[in-house]
Amino acid sequence: MRRFGKFFAVTLLLGMWPGFGTGKPQNSSQVIAKMQSHVEKQAFGQTPDGTVVEAYTAYNSQGASARFISHGATLAELRVKDSKGKLGDIVLGFDDLQGYLGNHPFFGATIGRYANRIAKGTFTLDGQTYHLPINNAPNSLHGGDQGFNRRVWKGEALNLTEGAGVRFTYESKDGEQGYPGNFTATVTYVLTNKNELKIEYTAQTDKDTVVNLTNHSYFNLSGTDSGDILKYVLYLNADKYTPVDSTLIPTGEIVSVAGTPLDFRKPTAIGARIAELKEIGGYDHNFVLNGQAGTLRIAARVTDPDSGRQLEVWTTEPGIQFYSSIHLNGSIKGKGGVAYQKYGAICLETQHYPDSPNHPKFPSTELKPGQHFHSETIYKFSTK
Repeated sequence: MRRFGKFFAVTLLLGMWPGFGTGKPQNSSQVIAKMQSHVEKQAFGQTPDGTVVEAYTAYNSQGASARFISHGATLAELRVKDSKGKLGDIVLGFDDLQGYLGNHPFFGATIGRYANRIAKGTFTLDGQTYHLPINNAPNSLHGGDQGFNRRVWKGEALNLTEGAGVRFTYESKDGEQGYPGNFTATVTYVLTNKNELKIEYTAQTDKDTVVNLTNHSYFNLSGTDSGDILKYVLYLNADKYTPVDSTLIPTGEIVSVAGTPLDFRKPTAIGARIAELKEIGGYDHNFVLNGQAGTLRIAARVTDPDSGRQLEVWTTEPGIQFYSSIHLNGSIKGKGGVAYQKYGAICLETQHYPDSPNHPKFPSTELKPGQHFHSETIYKFSTK
Protein backbone atom coordinates (compact mmCIF):
# COMPACT_ATOMS: atom_id res chain seq x y z
CA MET A 1 0.00 0.00 0.00
CA ARG A 2 1.36 3.38 -0.98
CA ARG A 3 2.14 5.64 1.99
CA PHE A 4 2.49 9.42 1.81
CA GLY A 5 5.31 10.99 3.75
CA LYS A 6 3.77 14.40 4.22
CA PHE A 7 0.62 15.14 6.07
CA PHE A 8 -0.36 18.11 3.89
CA ALA A 9 -0.17 15.97 0.73
CA VAL A 10 -2.49 13.40 2.23
CA THR A 11 -4.86 16.10 3.41
CA LEU A 12 -5.14 17.52 -0.11
CA LEU A 13 -5.77 14.10 -1.58
CA LEU A 14 -8.53 13.40 0.92
CA GLY A 15 -10.31 16.70 0.74
CA MET A 16 -13.47 15.01 -0.51
CA TRP A 17 -13.22 11.96 1.79
CA PRO A 18 -16.32 11.39 3.97
CA GLY A 19 -15.62 12.62 7.48
CA PHE A 20 -12.85 15.00 6.45
CA GLY A 21 -13.18 18.75 6.41
CA THR A 22 -15.24 18.68 9.58
CA GLY A 23 -12.84 20.90 11.50
CA LYS A 24 -11.78 18.06 13.81
CA PRO A 25 -8.01 17.65 14.13
CA GLN A 26 -6.59 14.38 12.79
CA ASN A 27 -3.03 13.17 12.94
CA SER A 28 -1.16 11.72 9.96
CA SER A 29 -1.59 8.10 11.08
CA GLN A 30 -5.38 8.58 11.20
CA VAL A 31 -5.35 10.06 7.71
CA ILE A 32 -3.25 7.22 6.31
CA ALA A 33 -5.56 4.69 7.97
CA LYS A 34 -8.45 6.25 6.08
CA MET A 35 -6.53 5.73 2.84
CA GLN A 36 -6.12 2.03 3.49
CA SER A 37 -8.75 -0.64 3.07
CA HIS A 38 -10.25 -1.68 6.39
CA VAL A 39 -13.42 -2.93 8.09
CA GLU A 40 -15.49 -1.32 10.82
CA LYS A 41 -17.92 -3.44 12.85
CA GLN A 42 -20.90 -2.23 14.87
CA ALA A 43 -24.27 -3.41 16.15
CA PHE A 44 -27.22 -3.03 13.77
CA GLY A 45 -30.08 -3.89 16.12
CA GLN A 46 -31.72 -7.03 17.43
CA THR A 47 -34.23 -9.50 16.08
CA PRO A 48 -37.48 -10.06 18.05
CA ASP A 49 -35.87 -13.04 19.84
CA GLY A 50 -32.96 -10.88 21.01
CA THR A 51 -30.33 -12.01 18.49
CA VAL A 52 -27.84 -9.23 17.83
CA VAL A 53 -27.43 -8.26 14.17
CA GLU A 54 -24.02 -6.88 13.22
CA ALA A 55 -22.97 -4.50 10.46
CA TYR A 56 -19.58 -4.69 8.78
CA THR A 57 -18.57 -1.68 6.70
CA ALA A 58 -15.66 -2.27 4.34
CA TYR A 59 -13.68 0.63 2.89
CA ASN A 60 -11.22 0.41 0.03
CA SER A 61 -8.28 2.67 -0.83
CA GLN A 62 -10.30 4.43 -3.55
CA GLY A 63 -12.94 5.83 -1.18
CA ALA A 64 -15.65 3.29 -1.99
CA SER A 65 -17.45 1.47 0.82
CA ALA A 66 -19.85 -1.42 1.30
CA ARG A 67 -21.96 -2.26 4.34
CA PHE A 68 -23.00 -5.83 5.03
CA ILE A 69 -25.36 -6.98 7.79
CA SER A 70 -25.45 -10.44 9.34
CA HIS A 71 -29.23 -10.68 8.91
CA GLY A 72 -29.49 -12.48 5.59
CA ALA A 73 -25.75 -11.95 4.90
CA THR A 74 -27.08 -8.85 3.17
CA LEU A 75 -25.38 -6.16 1.11
CA ALA A 76 -27.13 -3.18 2.68
CA GLU A 77 -25.16 -0.29 1.18
CA LEU A 78 -22.65 0.19 -1.63
CA ARG A 79 -21.08 3.58 -2.23
CA VAL A 80 -19.03 4.11 -5.39
CA LYS A 81 -18.09 7.20 -7.40
CA ASP A 82 -19.89 8.51 -10.46
CA SER A 83 -18.19 10.07 -13.48
CA LYS A 84 -17.76 13.36 -11.58
CA GLY A 85 -16.08 11.64 -8.63
CA LYS A 86 -19.11 11.92 -6.35
CA LEU A 87 -19.84 8.99 -4.05
CA GLY A 88 -23.35 7.61 -3.96
CA ASP A 89 -25.19 4.58 -2.58
CA ILE A 90 -26.39 2.42 -5.48
CA VAL A 91 -28.27 -0.49 -3.84
CA LEU A 92 -31.86 -0.43 -2.63
CA GLY A 93 -32.57 -1.31 0.98
CA PHE A 94 -33.38 0.21 4.36
CA ASP A 95 -31.79 2.55 6.89
CA ASP A 96 -32.34 0.22 9.83
CA LEU A 97 -32.94 -3.41 10.75
CA GLN A 98 -36.71 -3.05 11.07
CA GLY A 99 -37.02 -2.64 7.33
CA TYR A 100 -35.13 -5.87 6.69
CA LEU A 101 -37.21 -7.73 9.27
CA GLY A 102 -40.40 -6.74 7.45
CA ASN A 103 -41.75 -7.97 4.13
CA HIS A 104 -39.58 -6.94 1.21
CA PRO A 105 -38.41 -8.47 -2.07
CA PHE A 106 -35.04 -9.82 -0.84
CA PHE A 107 -33.15 -6.50 -0.99
CA GLY A 108 -29.42 -7.30 -1.05
CA ALA A 109 -29.84 -10.70 0.61
CA THR A 110 -28.02 -13.97 0.18
CA ILE A 111 -30.51 -16.44 -1.28
CA GLY A 112 -30.60 -20.15 -0.40
CA ARG A 113 -30.79 -22.99 -0.13
CA TYR A 114 -32.20 -22.68 -3.62
CA ALA A 115 -32.34 -19.39 -5.48
CA ASN A 116 -35.25 -18.80 -7.85
CA ARG A 117 -38.26 -21.12 -8.17
CA ILE A 118 -38.94 -24.80 -7.63
CA ALA A 119 -42.18 -25.96 -9.24
CA LYS A 120 -45.00 -26.64 -6.79
CA GLY A 121 -42.43 -26.75 -3.99
CA THR A 122 -41.43 -30.35 -4.68
CA PHE A 123 -38.44 -32.23 -6.05
CA THR A 124 -37.24 -35.82 -5.95
CA LEU A 125 -33.71 -36.82 -4.99
CA ASP A 126 -32.45 -40.42 -4.59
CA GLY A 127 -36.01 -41.65 -4.93
CA GLN A 128 -37.37 -39.49 -2.11
CA THR A 129 -39.72 -36.57 -2.67
CA TYR A 130 -39.15 -33.40 -0.67
CA HIS A 131 -41.76 -30.73 0.01
CA LEU A 132 -40.88 -27.05 0.38
CA PRO A 133 -42.91 -24.03 1.54
CA ILE A 134 -45.15 -22.51 -1.13
CA ASN A 135 -44.34 -18.81 -0.83
CA ASN A 136 -44.84 -17.79 -4.48
CA ALA A 137 -48.00 -19.74 -5.31
CA PRO A 138 -48.01 -22.31 -6.69
CA ASN A 139 -44.22 -22.53 -6.32
CA SER A 140 -41.43 -22.23 -3.77
CA LEU A 141 -39.24 -19.17 -4.25
CA HIS A 142 -35.72 -18.33 -3.02
CA GLY A 143 -35.51 -21.06 -0.38
CA GLY A 144 -38.96 -20.63 1.14
CA ASP A 145 -40.64 -18.22 3.53
CA GLN A 146 -37.77 -18.57 6.02
CA GLY A 147 -34.87 -18.94 3.63
CA PHE A 148 -31.28 -17.87 4.15
CA ASN A 149 -32.33 -14.24 3.68
CA ARG A 150 -34.24 -14.49 7.00
CA ARG A 151 -31.42 -16.05 9.03
CA VAL A 152 -28.74 -14.36 11.12
CA TRP A 153 -25.31 -15.45 9.93
CA LYS A 154 -22.04 -15.48 11.86
CA GLY A 155 -19.65 -12.82 10.58
CA GLU A 156 -15.89 -12.47 10.50
CA ALA A 157 -14.18 -9.24 9.40
CA LEU A 158 -11.53 -9.62 6.69
CA ASN A 159 -8.62 -7.25 6.16
CA LEU A 160 -6.76 -8.43 3.08
CA THR A 161 -4.04 -7.15 0.78
CA GLU A 162 -6.51 -6.75 -2.07
CA GLY A 163 -9.19 -5.03 0.00
CA ALA A 164 -11.56 -5.54 2.91
CA GLY A 165 -14.73 -7.47 3.58
CA VAL A 166 -16.51 -10.07 5.66
CA ARG A 167 -17.07 -13.81 5.70
CA PHE A 168 -20.51 -14.99 6.77
CA THR A 169 -21.29 -18.57 7.82
CA TYR A 170 -24.63 -20.24 8.35
CA GLU A 171 -25.42 -23.81 9.41
CA SER A 172 -28.75 -25.01 8.06
CA LYS A 173 -30.19 -28.05 9.83
CA ASP A 174 -31.46 -31.17 8.11
CA GLY A 175 -35.09 -30.57 7.13
CA GLU A 176 -34.96 -26.78 7.38
CA GLN A 177 -37.56 -25.43 4.94
CA GLY A 178 -37.92 -29.02 3.72
CA TYR A 179 -34.38 -29.40 2.35
CA PRO A 180 -32.34 -32.52 3.24
CA GLY A 181 -28.97 -32.55 4.97
CA ASN A 182 -27.10 -30.56 7.60
CA PHE A 183 -25.73 -27.89 5.31
CA THR A 184 -23.01 -25.33 6.00
CA ALA A 185 -22.79 -22.29 3.73
CA THR A 186 -20.24 -19.49 3.64
CA VAL A 187 -20.47 -16.24 1.74
CA THR A 188 -17.35 -14.11 1.48
CA TYR A 189 -17.62 -10.49 0.36
CA VAL A 190 -14.49 -8.49 -0.49
CA LEU A 191 -14.51 -4.88 -1.66
CA THR A 192 -11.22 -4.67 -3.53
CA ASN A 193 -8.99 -1.67 -4.13
CA LYS A 194 -9.93 -1.99 -7.81
CA ASN A 195 -13.56 -1.14 -7.02
CA GLU A 196 -14.72 -4.74 -7.40
CA LEU A 197 -17.15 -6.47 -5.11
CA LYS A 198 -16.11 -10.12 -5.04
CA ILE A 199 -18.60 -12.67 -3.74
CA GLU A 200 -17.51 -16.24 -3.10
CA TYR A 201 -19.89 -19.00 -2.03
CA THR A 202 -18.92 -22.37 -0.57
CA ALA A 203 -21.03 -25.14 0.91
CA GLN A 204 -20.87 -28.66 2.31
CA THR A 205 -23.52 -31.19 3.36
CA ASP A 206 -23.79 -34.50 5.21
CA LYS A 207 -26.67 -35.78 3.04
CA ASP A 208 -27.47 -35.55 -0.65
CA THR A 209 -29.16 -32.20 -1.23
CA VAL A 210 -29.57 -29.39 -3.77
CA VAL A 211 -27.93 -25.97 -3.68
CA ASN A 212 -28.25 -22.74 -5.65
CA LEU A 213 -26.85 -19.63 -3.97
CA THR A 214 -26.96 -16.04 -5.21
CA ASN A 215 -27.09 -12.42 -4.11
CA HIS A 216 -30.27 -10.43 -4.71
CA SER A 217 -29.06 -6.83 -4.82
CA TYR A 218 -31.19 -4.21 -6.54
CA PHE A 219 -28.90 -1.73 -8.32
CA ASN A 220 -29.79 1.83 -9.24
CA LEU A 221 -26.57 3.26 -10.62
CA SER A 222 -27.81 6.84 -10.29
CA GLY A 223 -28.55 6.38 -6.59
CA THR A 224 -31.27 4.89 -4.43
CA ASP A 225 -33.38 8.05 -4.62
CA SER A 226 -33.23 8.26 -8.42
CA GLY A 227 -35.67 7.33 -11.17
CA ASP A 228 -36.07 4.23 -13.31
CA ILE A 229 -33.46 2.14 -15.09
CA LEU A 230 -35.06 2.15 -18.55
CA LYS A 231 -32.27 4.30 -20.05
CA TYR A 232 -29.56 1.93 -18.85
CA VAL A 233 -27.71 0.22 -21.66
CA LEU A 234 -27.38 -3.53 -21.07
CA TYR A 235 -25.18 -6.22 -22.58
CA LEU A 236 -25.74 -9.89 -21.75
CA ASN A 237 -23.27 -12.58 -22.78
CA ALA A 238 -26.04 -15.02 -23.59
CA ASP A 239 -27.21 -16.52 -26.88
CA LYS A 240 -30.02 -18.49 -25.23
CA TYR A 241 -32.55 -18.40 -22.40
CA THR A 242 -34.94 -20.75 -20.62
CA PRO A 243 -38.62 -20.06 -21.55
CA VAL A 244 -41.14 -20.30 -18.71
CA ASP A 245 -44.81 -21.04 -18.23
CA SER A 246 -47.36 -18.66 -16.73
CA THR A 247 -46.02 -19.32 -13.21
CA LEU A 248 -42.43 -18.55 -14.29
CA ILE A 249 -41.32 -22.19 -14.16
CA PRO A 250 -39.02 -23.29 -17.03
CA THR A 251 -40.63 -25.45 -19.69
CA GLY A 252 -37.37 -27.39 -20.04
CA GLU A 253 -36.50 -25.83 -23.38
CA ILE A 254 -33.37 -23.82 -24.07
CA VAL A 255 -33.95 -21.48 -27.01
CA SER A 256 -32.23 -18.66 -28.86
CA VAL A 257 -32.72 -15.02 -27.88
CA ALA A 258 -32.50 -14.00 -31.55
CA GLY A 259 -35.49 -12.01 -32.72
CA THR A 260 -36.88 -11.55 -29.20
CA PRO A 261 -36.86 -8.66 -26.69
CA LEU A 262 -34.38 -10.79 -24.71
CA ASP A 263 -31.54 -10.28 -27.19
CA PHE A 264 -28.95 -8.12 -25.41
CA ARG A 265 -25.95 -9.49 -27.26
CA LYS A 266 -25.53 -5.97 -28.60
CA PRO A 267 -25.75 -3.26 -25.91
CA THR A 268 -29.35 -2.06 -25.86
CA ALA A 269 -31.39 0.28 -23.67
CA ILE A 270 -33.47 -1.72 -21.21
CA GLY A 271 -36.57 0.28 -22.08
CA ALA A 272 -36.22 -0.12 -25.83
CA ARG A 273 -38.32 -3.30 -26.08
CA ILE A 274 -39.73 -3.75 -22.59
CA ALA A 275 -43.26 -2.90 -23.72
CA GLU A 276 -43.25 -6.06 -25.85
CA LEU A 277 -43.19 -8.17 -22.67
CA LYS A 278 -46.86 -7.65 -21.95
CA GLU A 279 -47.55 -10.91 -20.14
CA ILE A 280 -45.33 -10.20 -17.12
CA GLY A 281 -44.74 -6.47 -17.61
CA GLY A 282 -40.97 -6.52 -17.98
CA TYR A 283 -37.89 -8.66 -17.55
CA ASP A 284 -37.73 -11.59 -15.13
CA HIS A 285 -35.83 -14.17 -17.18
CA ASN A 286 -33.00 -16.65 -16.77
CA PHE A 287 -30.32 -16.36 -19.44
CA VAL A 288 -27.99 -19.21 -20.40
CA LEU A 289 -24.52 -17.71 -20.28
CA ASN A 290 -22.01 -18.36 -23.03
CA GLY A 291 -18.75 -20.05 -22.11
CA GLN A 292 -17.89 -22.86 -19.78
CA ALA A 293 -19.71 -22.96 -16.45
CA GLY A 294 -17.21 -23.16 -13.60
CA THR A 295 -14.87 -20.70 -15.30
CA LEU A 296 -14.95 -17.00 -14.50
CA ARG A 297 -16.23 -15.03 -17.50
CA ILE A 298 -18.23 -11.92 -18.21
CA ALA A 299 -22.00 -12.29 -17.85
CA ALA A 300 -23.32 -8.76 -18.15
CA ARG A 301 -22.42 -5.10 -18.50
CA VAL A 302 -24.79 -2.26 -17.69
CA THR A 303 -24.13 1.47 -18.14
CA ASP A 304 -26.08 4.39 -16.70
CA PRO A 305 -25.85 7.38 -19.07
CA ASP A 306 -26.82 9.84 -16.33
CA SER A 307 -24.27 9.01 -13.62
CA GLY A 308 -21.68 7.48 -15.94
CA ARG A 309 -21.41 4.49 -13.62
CA GLN A 310 -20.82 1.14 -15.26
CA LEU A 311 -21.24 -2.31 -13.75
CA GLU A 312 -19.75 -5.50 -15.14
CA VAL A 313 -20.79 -8.89 -13.78
CA TRP A 314 -18.40 -11.83 -13.97
CA THR A 315 -19.32 -15.29 -12.73
CA THR A 316 -18.60 -19.02 -12.70
CA GLU A 317 -22.34 -19.78 -12.76
CA PRO A 318 -24.14 -21.16 -15.84
CA GLY A 319 -26.96 -18.60 -15.77
CA ILE A 320 -28.04 -15.12 -14.78
CA GLN A 321 -31.51 -13.86 -13.89
CA PHE A 322 -32.20 -10.38 -15.25
CA TYR A 323 -35.01 -8.81 -13.26
CA SER A 324 -36.22 -5.27 -13.96
CA SER A 325 -38.05 -4.76 -10.64
CA ILE A 326 -41.46 -5.22 -12.20
CA HIS A 327 -43.13 -5.88 -8.83
CA LEU A 328 -42.02 -2.70 -7.09
CA ASN A 329 -45.00 -0.36 -6.96
CA GLY A 330 -44.23 2.41 -4.48
CA SER A 331 -45.66 0.55 -1.48
CA ILE A 332 -42.20 -0.08 0.03
CA LYS A 333 -40.40 2.90 1.50
CA GLY A 334 -36.68 2.43 1.78
CA LYS A 335 -33.64 4.54 2.53
CA GLY A 336 -34.53 8.12 3.37
CA GLY A 337 -38.24 7.29 3.07
CA VAL A 338 -37.98 6.89 -0.71
CA ALA A 339 -40.87 4.92 -2.24
CA TYR A 340 -39.38 2.29 -4.54
CA GLN A 341 -41.17 2.28 -7.88
CA LYS A 342 -41.56 -0.14 -10.78
CA TYR A 343 -38.37 -0.34 -12.87
CA GLY A 344 -36.56 1.36 -10.00
CA ALA A 345 -33.58 -1.02 -10.07
CA ILE A 346 -31.91 -3.80 -11.98
CA CYS A 347 -31.13 -7.22 -10.51
CA LEU A 348 -28.49 -9.44 -12.10
CA GLU A 349 -28.60 -12.68 -10.10
CA THR A 350 -25.92 -15.20 -11.05
CA GLN A 351 -27.28 -18.69 -10.59
CA HIS A 352 -28.07 -22.18 -11.81
CA TYR A 353 -31.31 -22.37 -13.75
CA PRO A 354 -34.69 -22.19 -12.00
CA ASP A 355 -36.28 -25.53 -11.07
CA SER A 356 -33.14 -27.47 -12.04
CA PRO A 357 -33.90 -30.35 -9.61
CA ASN A 358 -36.94 -31.14 -11.77
CA HIS A 359 -35.09 -30.87 -15.12
CA PRO A 360 -32.41 -33.55 -15.54
CA LYS A 361 -31.10 -31.89 -18.72
CA PHE A 362 -30.25 -28.67 -16.86
CA PRO A 363 -26.84 -28.33 -15.15
CA SER A 364 -27.02 -30.30 -11.90
CA THR A 365 -27.52 -28.57 -8.56
CA GLU A 366 -26.98 -31.72 -6.49
CA LEU A 367 -24.41 -31.68 -3.70
CA LYS A 368 -23.25 -34.89 -2.01
CA PRO A 369 -21.36 -35.52 1.23
CA GLY A 370 -17.64 -35.08 0.71
CA GLN A 371 -18.15 -32.69 -2.19
CA HIS A 372 -17.26 -29.01 -1.92
CA PHE A 373 -19.56 -26.49 -3.59
CA HIS A 374 -17.83 -23.36 -4.87
CA SER A 375 -19.12 -20.40 -6.87
CA GLU A 376 -17.75 -16.93 -7.53
CA THR A 377 -19.28 -13.70 -8.81
CA ILE A 378 -17.59 -10.32 -9.23
CA TYR A 379 -19.33 -6.97 -9.63
CA LYS A 380 -16.84 -4.57 -11.23
CA PHE A 381 -17.52 -0.83 -11.05
CA SER A 382 -16.09 1.90 -13.27
CA THR A 383 -17.19 5.12 -14.97
CA LYS A 384 -17.59 6.27 -18.55
